[in-house]
Amino acid sequence: MNVPHFVFGIFGNASALFLFLAPVITFKRIITNRSTEEFSGFPYVMTLLNCLLSAWYGLPFVSPDNILVSTVNGTGAAIEIVYVLIFITLAPKKEKAKIFCLFTFVLLVFSVVIFVSLCALHGNSRKLFCGFAAAIFSAIMYGSPLSIMRLVIKTKSVEFMPFFLSLFVFLCGTSWFIFGLIGHDPFVAVPNGIGSILGTMQLILYFIYRDKKCVPRKQATTKEESMETGHAKPHKEKQSNANGAQA
Repeated sequence: MNVPHFVFGIFGNASALFLFLAPVITFKRIITNRSTEEFSGFPYVMTLLNCLLSAWYGLPFVSPDNILVSTVNGTGAAIEIVYVLIFITLAPKKEKAKIFCLFTFVLLVFSVVIFVSLCALHGNSRKLFCGFAAAIFSAIMYGSPLSIMRLVIKTKSVEFMPFFLSLFVFLCGTSWFIFGLIGHDPFVAVPNGIGSILGTMQLILYFIYRDKKCVPRKQATTKEESMETGHAKPHKEKQSNANGAQA
């Protein structure tokens, strides 16, 4: 047994599990408010697809010595399905339709990968096909918070970029990156290396803007700021002088 490989696999399982559970705080807020507010459902759908493909890739008949990849991603897929269903239920009509279409796309892609890998491919060609599919969508998953990072820079607020989610993106990406390097598996190392870098960027943004307030209302451009401005109390108009000259 390659001990360092196994150790980083265990650490990767632990950090990935915390990553999958980090949005619980966000979804508690969503359920309490009965609204998805400005949170994006895209990362959860992409994470679901990544978990499904990675769990499939890690199975022994697809990729030997990667069973630890399957265990945590199988668990992650179950968790992400719950998040996606909650998001679809409570999102506004337009967002609901978009996330539902993405969810359908995820199931379609996963079904195609299973069908092709089982019926048309064998041995190393199966590993390459499933590895490329898992790596591509893993990179997309890690890149999905880029829109939130843009919102953080624009509003100078980290309200919609939870700290623990960013932290565990970094830890998960780093641990699986090392796991892939030790196991000489580029399909694990490359996308998780990207995740490690993006996680680092998110943490840097968090520490830059964590103590800063949102931009002033008159400069607000995002939806939540516009709503806040609309609820601002109007200034009292100056009363006319009651002692005007009589006709």
